[in-house]
Amino acid sequence: MYQNTFRLLLPLIAAALITPMPTLADGHGKQWVTYPGSEGPGKGKHIVLIAGDEEYRSEESMPQLGKMFSKNYGFKCTVVFAQNPETGEIDPDNHSNIPGLEALKTADLMFIVTRFRNLPDDQMTHIDAYLKTGKPVVGMRPATHAFRIPKDRKFHKYDFRSQVEGWEGGFGRQIFGETWVGHHVGNKRGYIRGIIADDAKDHPIVRGIKPGDIGGKTGVYNVTMPMKPEATPIVLGGALEGLSFDRPLLEGEKNNPMMPVAWTHTYEAVPGKKGRAFVTTMGTSTDLLVEGTRRMIIQGSFWAMGMEDKIPAEGLKVDLVGDYQPNDFGFSRGDNKAYKAGLKPSDHEMKP
Repeated sequence: MYQNTFRLLLPLIAAALITPMPTLADGHGKQWVTYPGSEGPGKGKHIVLIAGDEEYRSEESMPQLGKMFSKNYGFKCTVVFAQNPETGEIDPDNHSNIPGLEALKTADLMFIVTRFRNLPDDQMTHIDAYLKTGKPVVGMRPATHAFRIPKDRKFHKYDFRSQVEGWEGGFGRQIFGETWVGHHVGNKRGYIRGIIADDAKDHPIVRGIKPGDIGGKTGVYNVTMPMKPEATPIVLGGALEGLSFDRPLLEGEKNNPMMPVAWTHTYEAVPGKKGRAFVTTMGTSTDLLVEGTRRMIIQGSFWAMGMEDKIPAEGLKVDLVGDYQPNDFGFSRGDNKAYKAGLKPSDHEMKP
């Protein structure tokens, strides 16, 4: 009897042994969102956008930019998020989990907006491998201080305070040309007007951008001057007298000299593999409401990918996609979340 029972159960036991254990994606939905490529200058190219900061609402700006890159220009885009590993919900306050970074294996551009992340080695491995290819990198706002990784960890060299030889200043300094230094003009102290640097007036990143087009209410970061020789300032941050774009420039030391708020940089993560990088210390979710700021960011991405010949004299079309109403930036305070809680990556899928 026992032998017959065992024979009956054997197929079930075998099926149980070969059936994979459920993953978080199986139980909680997709861990990232993908926008398909289509016709346009970006057809056949893949952009991976990494959202992972607790202040500037990259979990809102990255899906919007992904939709723009996809719908307006034809790029395939994958957006990955800081997440709660137990619920699968987007959680900007989680510093140690951004699933889906393996998408970088097929990426033509890494677009990163993270702040002080301490990711596990298996996730950092994908970022490290991408940088070693010399492929282009674009970052916004806190990307200059993207990582805070302890000294006993494999990828400590990417820490924003790194003193590892050849990686002083970590990811920000080595990839973008600057790490976190400090605030030159504090957040929400006054709006910022982007002023094109004299030597960059003919740069493809600012095609079609007129004086006064670029702006935002994020503050200006300090930048070590003069910048590294591999860096080229494109836009300077003119601090205004108040919280209105029509205010005059503030008099005094905050605008003398003006700090760069957007620049290009040539990085070399491994000898012989030089890559283009573009970074702007503007770029909160609310900054994307300003057309000129969006144009600078998008055209900076085209330049980084070596696609500046696709930027027309009047500038690229930078229409927002869908109903984009971003939350203001700021930190969570206890149970008072600064972000819209309870969302999953699937909530950012593009509506037909």
